[in-house]
Amino acid sequence: MSTGTPDVPEAVAPQRVAIVTGGASGIGRATCARLLADGFTLAVCDLTADGAAAVAGPGGLARAVDVADAPAVEAFVAEVVAAYGRVDVLVNNAGIAGDQTATVLHATPVAEWDRVIATNVRGPYLFARSVLPVMVEQGGGHVITIASVAGQVAFPGRSAYTTSKGAALMLARSIAVDYAAHGIRSNAVCPGMALTGMTKWRLDVPELRDAVESRIPLGRVADADDVADLVSLLASDRIGYMTGSALVIDGGYTAL
Repeated sequence: MSTGTPDVPEAVAPQRVAIVTGGASGIGRATCARLLADGFTLAVCDLTADGAAAVAGPGGLARAVDVADAPAVEAFVAEVVAAYGRVDVLVNNAGIAGDQTATVLHATPVAEWDRVIATNVRGPYLFARSVLPVMVEQGGGHVITIASVAGQVAFPGRSAYTTSKGAALMLARSIAVDYAAHGIRSNAVCPGMALTGMTKWRLDVPELRDAVESRIPLGRVADADDVADLVSLLASDRIGYMTGSALVIDGGYTAL
């Protein structure tokens, strides 16, 4: 179940509301900062309420939610709607790569495979399932899913992660096709290697970082702000004709 921070003030009546999952760190944290600067009111969830509260901003809502827990997701979205009356943007950001056992297919334990799929595929499904009726009722909205270039090209030794991100990408496209008539758009953001808590163990080792960056035409890995910039552009509706797209932001990695 979701746990809480203090209630949202009754006087809050924002023009645009964004839900960000996994907002306490990495790309989620940078996205929250950008959307706040863009004038959004945020509803942020993460595995800890304190982490979400640190980025939710004034008038925001922060809760601890496991994105794979259907009742918790439904309760959180219902609370957001009760507090603000609408959801304009859903950023399905929460994701995991899996632990050190999530490697090639036959060596990946069933439990770890299930954990990766639950977070990276079931989570976006559950949030979209809860938010889409709200967007249909209000006549529009935008679902932005943080996928990965791993959903387009297979990362060696990361079968569960690659599979999950491919599924997340197709979920985004499925939503785009099925809900366009309701004024709802859906796009996927596909980062390459980015410096986050999930990749720090590797990129903090100079020789490993050099090996990664030698394969990127721009010569560096992304930082979280690079990805947040793209999410901000999508959320702004400045490119309102785009839906069903996979926007790659990888420094040229997949162009090679």
